[in-house]
Amino acid sequence: MSIELAAFLGNPGAAYARNRHNAGWLLSENLLDSAAWQRKHKGLFTKIGNVCFLKPETYMNISGTAVQSAAVFLKIPPEKVLIVHDELDLALGQASFKFSGGLNGHNGLRSIKTCLGSADFWRLRIGIGRPERGQVIDWVLSDFTAEETPLLERVLSASAAALTIALADGPEKLLPEWAKKRIE
Repeated sequence: MSIELAAFLGNPGAAYARNRHNAGWLLSENLLDSAAWQRKHKGLFTKIGNVCFLKPETYMNISGTAVQSAAVFLKIPPEKVLIVHDELDLALGQASFKFSGGLNGHNGLRSIKTCLGSADFWRLRIGIGRPERGQVIDWVLSDFTAEETPLLERVLSASAAALTIALADGPEKLLPEWAKKRIE
């Protein structure tokens, strides 16, 4: 199966740029640093080859409206959509491809499921880990630390390479190795 729309979740604005919740946007910068983005479908949009890319600018909790706008306009069914997002249930240093499944309390995924009418879409999950104490909202809206940045950069680089393969050959190829890939 081919991916026709890849959406990178995050929050717009400089205040959120290095937040854990912006792992999707950070990966898009690693993968598509020279792309010609335009404002379309409630976000930043570009198309390279047969794949459309979207960075919703609707804020995380309502990112489904942007994904729905692009998917409906482009006539792309949910099973050909890939969402790149942060994942609390994976430690920093892990990434994972999966199809469908639960939402793990992720409000961005919940919004996408509601707007698409299905949870049957692909996910590339970038691990951010859970806070040892404190509120999850404070954790996801905190920046990656200087100590975490080298590992984050390796994760983003490896994930960008894997995503390139998934977009060219189909994400199914990566499922065995990338079920919970540990990147050192």
